[in-house]
Amino acid sequence: MADTPSHVPLVDPFSRVIEDLRISITDRCNFRCTYCMPEEGMNWLPREQVMSFEEIEHLARIFVERYGVRSIRLTGGEPTVRAHLPVLVRKLSVLRNDHGPVDLAMTTNGATMRLLAERLREAGLRRINISLDTLQRDKFFQMTRRDELESVLDGIEASKAAGFDPVKINAVVERGVNDDEIVDLATFGRDRGVEVRFIEFMPLDAEGHWMNDKVVGQDEIVETINAVYPIEQMPARGAAPADRFRYLDGGGTVGVIPTVTKPFCGDCDRVRLTAEGDFRTCLFATKEFDLLGALRGGETDDEIAARIEAAVATKWAGHQINQVNFIRPGKSMSQIGG
Repeated sequence: MADTPSHVPLVDPFSRVIEDLRISITDRCNFRCTYCMPEEGMNWLPREQVMSFEEIEHLARIFVERYGVRSIRLTGGEPTVRAHLPVLVRKLSVLRNDHGPVDLAMTTNGATMRLLAERLREAGLRRINISLDTLQRDKFFQMTRRDELESVLDGIEASKAAGFDPVKINAVVERGVNDDEIVDLATFGRDRGVEVRFIEFMPLDAEGHWMNDKVVGQDEIVETINAVYPIEQMPARGAAPADRFRYLDGGGTVGVIPTVTKPFCGDCDRVRLTAEGDFRTCLFATKEFDLLGALRGGETDDEIAARIEAAVATKWAGHQINQVNFIRPGKSMSQIGG
């Protein structure tokens, strides 16, 4: 007889099982990407309001051990600006449930990975995504407001050398900004042996300049690549956010995350914790649930779990972008966590 699972699945009102937890460990960043935060005027959280490593571990343990969450992704802001990051990675990497060890990943801008890659890998980080929206130095400065392209490229190589496999590249495509580099970025991925994932521009830019006509949709991205490098779609992604395609000449794979034009909400298995310990059931949610306050207030794990279950019971069917009842979140991407 099979062992009885020790965890209870966390299921939302649409029968989606929650298995992926995104944790923002800081709202701070060493870049100022135009689609993420304004150049100046960000009001950073006071450090005492940000979750400690011990608090992150405590809340993560509830999700993993009680509910069977399979994967955790560390985000920011920029997670590598958090001091002693390998210590947190080591704490989280040992979490496990009936499925086995948690699949621990991180999204980063890559600028300091030359210094951190080996230590993060040794601490138990399994996968890494590095943001790279352009290969042109001037445009990189325009988009990030930092002259750090070479540092990011070096960080990609350092991550590969440290043994991260796969290393994935996240590229947000914005019409009139970097849509002329789709093929160049695809070529970069083929040449470097990394999977580029093109991301549709979403209405989460801090300055509120998002418009639908700035979105380069999945069909256009795929057609642009296919005209140079013939590709075919791979089997259905399930709960993964990216549709993946293989190059017919064996040159690897490429992905597209079509949040705007082909939402994948129906298969969404993700929830989020912000840096100040607020629980969000959707990237575009307009309501948050304070788990850190409950933890610091002395609530038991059972009481915190009840809060989590009550929150998941409010998870939407979808984000409703491009519909008349869409409400833009009150926070930017950097404040929510990617």
